[in-house]
Amino acid sequence: MLIPIEVLEGEGIPESIASAFESIPVVLLGYHELPDQTPPEQARTQFEERATAKLDELAAAFEDAGGTWTTRLVFTRDALQTFERIAVELECDGVVLLNPIRAIDRVLVPLRSGVNVSNIAELVSRAFGDGDAEVTLLHVTSEESDADAGRELLEEAAETLVENGVDPERLLESVVVDDAPLETIVEVADDHDFVVVGESKPSIQDRIFGDPSERIATRTVSPVLIVRQRFLEMDDDDREDRVETLEETADEFSGDSSS
Repeated sequence: MLIPIEVLEGEGIPESIASAFESIPVVLLGYHELPDQTPPEQARTQFEERATAKLDELAAAFEDAGGTWTTRLVFTRDALQTFERIAVELECDGVVLLNPIRAIDRVLVPLRSGVNVSNIAELVSRAFGDGDAEVTLLHVTSEESDADAGRELLEEAAETLVENGVDPERLLESVVVDDAPLETIVEVADDHDFVVVGESKPSIQDRIFGDPSERIATRTVSPVLIVRQRFLEMDDDDREDRVETLEETADEFSGDSSS
């Protein structure tokens, strides 16, 4: 799991985030955005020592939570592009975009047709299965005729969550018919403490306006986990292999750091 943090801007790691991901190996990506006129080499000379010390200090949150982590430090002119590049390079299953938060009591999981909801649900159960946070499964459609399919989608996700140990009493399912699905999701997200959303395969609209998951992430005040498409496309065998890989990665991480 990739967790970027603006390392020189006073941003912190909430205890609730560190606790949620204690069972998932984390790459804590410290980054500093540069003005166009500043060469990366100059920034590294000027800021690297202070940024590295701060990044190590922030990583202590995962150590205190009993998690496994490694760190990376980058100086960049395009933060989102850098997040994507490193997520691909390190084969991360998702990217967490942080926002200030104290506790995670309510988790929102917007789901749509065409996404492997079982894989999203499995990742949600790994992060929040042992806690007591309420999990809202949400499907928003602009067509009333699609509402029944949305309910089936949420039932599939709920079944996977329960199979993975989530108490069914913690689950809420909501299907909403609205002409502006994205705006509805953002509005509902603002009443929750954490949002989990899956990437979609790029459509023409997505290529013009951006992936819906990124649009949600940039418009909500809550932390957002964007589950990457590569994880969503895994079948059962792929997921089992991925679990073994994560266990091996956890053994290798154990507080490793690099820049």
